Amino acid sequence: MDYFNGARSARTIYIEPTKVSGGAALSISKSSDRALVANVISRALCAGVSDRFMVVERKEDADLVVHATITRIVPTNTVVAGLSTATSLGANFVAPVPVPRLPLGLGGLAVEAEATTRDGKQVGAMVWAKGANFVTTSARVSQIGDAYSLAASFGSDFSRMLVSGKTPFKGLPKIPSGQRIKSGLGGKPKYPACEKFGRSPGLVDFAASQVGMPPTWTDKQPQAQNQ
Repeated sequence: MDYFNGARSARTIYIEPTKVSGGAALSISKSSDRALVANVISRALCAGVSDRFMVVERKEDADLVVHATITRIVPTNTVVAGLSTATSLGANFVAPVPVPRLPLGLGGLAVEAEATTRDGKQVGAMVWAKGANFVTTSARVSQIGDAYSLAASFGSDFSRMLVSGKTPFKGLPKIPSGQRIKSGLGGKPKYPACEKFGRSPGLVDFAASQVGMPPTWTDKQPQAQNQ
């Protein structure tokens, strides 16, 4: 991973719709599911970089352009996810305490991204891969259940690097800005250019994730994704 270096004078940025590589596409049967994961990345990137840059609607007007590609999606095992949800819900009837999901069939996500100047010079790049955590990642009955959750994490990490010019993996976690919290709860994004990625389902999706519902049930956003 290379960290953001240079382009200190940049003021405007364009977020290209996240792409899915041919290899990653093979692991998920529905194109609409792949597009949804990609769109979550784009939406998170757009909200994150808005802390420092003005997000514009045309690439020609941008000082920086962000390109992201999903290189791998490890599918969530839907049968195991269903059992985990049933076990958790059943336990809650006995004692209202969180129950970890079964540590089997966990999904994952890998993404590569870069930021370039208008003339194509790379000023920042990240190769990122992460697997679901059976303690903190809610089990959802969907092939993309875990990848969907991880997509927002990648968007947050890469945008933080661009905003701060530093690695997002060192130091204490920072409190999100007001505009990022608002976007995360489904509010209007800071810049109109981010509307093409739709709005986060926010608390509705959080509640749905606790009972194992697929993300496609709550996130009906525009899927600005080239397959």
